[in-house]
Amino acid sequence: MPRGGKKGHKGRGKQFSNPEEIDRQMRLQRELEERGGAEKGSSESEEESSSEEELESKKRSGVEGLIEIENPNRVSQKSKKVTEIDVTAPRELSRREREEIEKQKAKERYMKLHLEGKTEQARADLARLAIIKKQREEAAKKREELKKAEEAQAKR
Repeated sequence: MPRGGKKGHKGRGKQFSNPEEIDRQMRLQRELEERGGAEKGSSESEEESSSEEELESKKRSGVEGLIEIENPNRVSQKSKKVTEIDVTAPRELSRREREEIEKQKAKERYMKLHLEGKTEQARADLARLAIIKKQREEAAKKREELKKAEEAQAKR
């Protein structure tokens, strides 16, 4: 059972934002929206430079901040501008898409050969059909002979 109520995650104390700080941030945001972000005051540029330094220190934490390492295997994500993107260029298909297209083409090729009677399965089917036709013809002949025999007996 927990003692003394709930505490923050792993022993950390709770931190609350200062109401004056929240008001100041909201005022700055409104001013930026009114100006359209075109003009920046000196206080804003100071805050941005300090926030940039904080971001750099966060990015380069631990050993990464001490040693400059260039990893040749690391692929950096470079953002492209809208004007640089070529919509008309053919995009490369993924492995799954390529395999799916190949599978469909192979199926179409097989069906074409099958209809022409060049596949093993088609040959087997045609042979089976020939046998069945022969059996049906023989059965029809026997029925005709039986009918004739019955008619001959009925006349006597």
